[in-house]
Amino acid sequence: MTRADTVQAGQGGAGHEDPGARTWRARTLRAVRAASRPGPWKRGPVLAVSAVLLGLVLLLHARITGRGGLGSLVETFLPWFGLFVPAVLAGALWRRSASAVIALLLPVVVWLNLFGGLLGDKSHPGGDLTVAEHNVGDANPDPAGTARHLVASGADVLALVELTERARGTYEKDLARAYPYHAVRGTVGLWSKLPLSDTRPVDVKMDYGPLGDTKPADVKMTYNRALRTTVATDRGPLAVYVAHLGSVRVLPGKGFWTDRRDRGAKALAEALAAERNKRVVLLGDLNGTVDDRALAGVASRMRSAQAEAGNGFGFTWPARFPVARIDQILVRGVRPDSAWVLPATGSDHLPVAARISW
Repeated sequence: MTRADTVQAGQGGAGHEDPGARTWRARTLRAVRAASRPGPWKRGPVLAVSAVLLGLVLLLHARITGRGGLGSLVETFLPWFGLFVPAVLAGALWRRSASAVIALLLPVVVWLNLFGGLLGDKSHPGGDLTVAEHNVGDANPDPAGTARHLVASGADVLALVELTERARGTYEKDLARAYPYHAVRGTVGLWSKLPLSDTRPVDVKMDYGPLGDTKPADVKMTYNRALRTTVATDRGPLAVYVAHLGSVRVLPGKGFWTDRRDRGAKALAEALAAERNKRVVLLGDLNGTVDDRALAGVASRMRSAQAEAGNGFGFTWPARFPVARIDQILVRGVRPDSAWVLPATGSDHLPVAARISW
């Protein structure tokens, strides 16, 4: 071998790396990369924090500020906050974040504690009386058709709110055969198969301040929104309240405006507290859910027929895609056996009904 061949061979040997050394280096690099990656408990911190915040909103909703109606707004749509759970769960699984999955236990447990009881069907056979309520809508294009639908429900006692002068005659005419007794005070009325007595308006503070005090009673009666009457049943007298509390508004710069509704809820709660009859039913569009803090005075004195004997949430508004139950049947001194939502009419609200017994 020549000297040149020897040199060339030496250079080739120096450029050839040992396979074992190359494998060792690759393993070291993989180990470094693995060590530098966040583990399953460190992945998705934003998702974990979001899950905790969701749980706290559900748990502490009563402590959310009422300024601008924020608390009422949150509580009106509180059940829908549960939809954030599968969204966060999907993100946690995609990120393989163990911490986010564990954090989701908080909102899941709280949501089930709040609303889990509404998921099943709690109705059972029986009942002495069927009551129903419907906000018939002041813009309802077919009051005659609405009346036919309500007669078909078979209700013994039927409350209508948001009656207009234009449509009132239609309801009185088309409901007369099925309901020989009825009473109307302003924009609310009650139709009954059983005799009525002691009917009177209930002041839910639609007028407020000195200006309201100057209006004569006959003027106020044209837009009165609540009444109280007694239904004579074969089990004894039943006090029935019909109410349509003030609407809520979303106003620029003022947020979720609920002042009129809140005043009405307080006045209605006072009327219910003063009621001497042991058996009471409240039928109406309260423009709020029973979870809404503004209705706490009413809800604390009454029980929801839907919550005790219904199937599901029983959302009633808006009729085309209901997202909240603001039409209520609340009871005291009687037992709800079943509660349900009736088919849509020409109104933007769905009617509700319940069977009650003594």
